[in-house]
Amino acid sequence: MQTTGLDLLSDRARFIRTETIRLIQIAKSGHYTSVFSAAEILATLYYHTMKISKDPKWPDRDRLILSKGHVAVGVYPILSDLGYFPREWLDNYARIGSPLGDHPDMRKVPGIDFSSGSLGHGLSVAIGIGLGLRLRKSHARVFVLMGDGEQNEGQIWEAAQSGSQFHLGNMVGIIDRNEMQFDGPTEEVMAIEPLADKWESFGWQVRSCDGNSIPDLVRTFDALPIDSGRPQLVIAKTVKGKGLSFMENSRVWHLGHLSGADAEAAIRELNSSN
Repeated sequence: MQTTGLDLLSDRARFIRTETIRLIQIAKSGHYTSVFSAAEILATLYYHTMKISKDPKWPDRDRLILSKGHVAVGVYPILSDLGYFPREWLDNYARIGSPLGDHPDMRKVPGIDFSSGSLGHGLSVAIGIGLGLRLRKSHARVFVLMGDGEQNEGQIWEAAQSGSQFHLGNMVGIIDRNEMQFDGPTEEVMAIEPLADKWESFGWQVRSCDGNSIPDLVRTFDALPIDSGRPQLVIAKTVKGKGLSFMENSRVWHLGHLSGADAEAAIRELNSSN
């Protein structure tokens, strides 16, 4: 991409973070650090990598399954920005009667392809979607954003085995490898390394990148084969709470609430960063 394109993606990542702060002010509680670690990933997918259109139900669109569904607060601003629903919806985030909840509901929110809740299910759902797209002879791909804490779930590995067994080359798994889950560092709670070797042993082609670097994400996603007959996995190494100095690498802000002067100071810090 040209530098202007990279600048646009960086701007959209900042937009995701600042809107997340604004929406959580409305709800009075939300998942900051999980969104912040994935902001560049989401910006690159929606504004560069995925094949989408103005119609959120276009049959041949690429799908993004939010297996770590608690990042939905960072995805809603993107979907509104794409014109999938009115911006006014954001102003009632998580309030009674609002279609926008803490976890996304595909029956209520245009552009959401999976209603998440308990973690660990997204990859299995994506396997089914990938098989369905193959039967329809569609060239669309299925992207799945997973957390690294999710790798503790047995269902993840059953789905990983299925992806390679069915040669689903239209599948792209992405692990937000911020090394932190709700109960603490992943390697202390339930060690998941060597993560790349495990996925390779399940038949996936694995790449690693800096998940908070737009240029590295663009290079990595651009290098993915469209359909090699083998599912792809990207381990995106990120920082929990990336962008705010007092949130980075902290499990305290996994769920929280910034208000008033604190929220304003956080937005200033985000806007002053490169």
